[in-house]
Amino acid sequence: MLTPLLTVLPVFGLIFAGWLARHLKALGPQATRELNRFVVWLALPALLFEIVAKAQPAQLWHPGFMAALALGTLGTFVFTILARLRHGLADAAIDGLNSSYANNGYMGFPIIAVVLGSEARSLTLLSVLMTVCVVFAIGIVLIEAATQKAATPGKLAIKVARRVLANPLVAAPLAASVFPITGLAVPDPLDSFLTMLGAAASPCALVALGLFLAAERSPAPAPRGRIAGLIAVKLIAQPVAVWFLAARVFQIDPMAIHAAVILSALPTGTGPFMLAEFYGREADVTARTVLLSTILSLGTITGYLWWAL
Repeated sequence: MLTPLLTVLPVFGLIFAGWLARHLKALGPQATRELNRFVVWLALPALLFEIVAKAQPAQLWHPGFMAALALGTLGTFVFTILARLRHGLADAAIDGLNSSYANNGYMGFPIIAVVLGSEARSLTLLSVLMTVCVVFAIGIVLIEAATQKAATPGKLAIKVARRVLANPLVAAPLAASVFPITGLAVPDPLDSFLTMLGAAASPCALVALGLFLAAERSPAPAPRGRIAGLIAVKLIAQPVAVWFLAARVFQIDPMAIHAAVILSALPTGTGPFMLAEFYGREADVTARTVLLSTILSLGTITGYLWWAL
């Protein structure tokens, strides 16, 4: 049990470093937002650009992996929406993201690199694209549909497409696809730039997550049963479903199975919180779900590594 724990401990150590820095007031309340913007707009897009630009088309072709991850993720997303639909489509969509939106952009790359090696980076990239381009986009569509009923389907589709394509985590790999498609090599100066900037993505993202988790929360009592249910679906039901699909239905190779399960077992990311804040929905439940699922995921991910590796 000790070896898997030591494997992922540095990742959670960086999260704790951010949490501690905020509590000790070494970094102020604005640090969370600014460091997060650096990761989202510069460091992580550079890492995604580098991975796609240097990838061979065959490295990005993992239909079984994508099918297992997509079906497992969307299954939990739809299940939660149906369970919460009586409270309104917009809030149900937020909870659907709470129970299915894995923090693979922030935590996926460092954990997969430590556990499975750099050759599995392309699998993490695919999971990020699936989460952002599919799950997050569907969440935006549902919230927009619930809050802007007067919009025509055509205008709604254009608005959502603009939001998704304007996301740097989507735009960067799309722009980088020119290189593997044309067979051109990445120029050395650009390669050096991407390597330096992309190397900052994982540590800065983890510290930013720690800063976010250390932020002051509302003292009002939270619906514990609802939060517990969302966390149970995210940390247990989703990875179990993905494991069954990957290992039993699609029967993909062991490394891809481990990657799919680990990526689906990651805690809830900050995307649902961003949407809840942006659309003026209830954000406290989302914040608590992110916080508690991140803490509990140390045990669930370590447990899976101990059982499987």
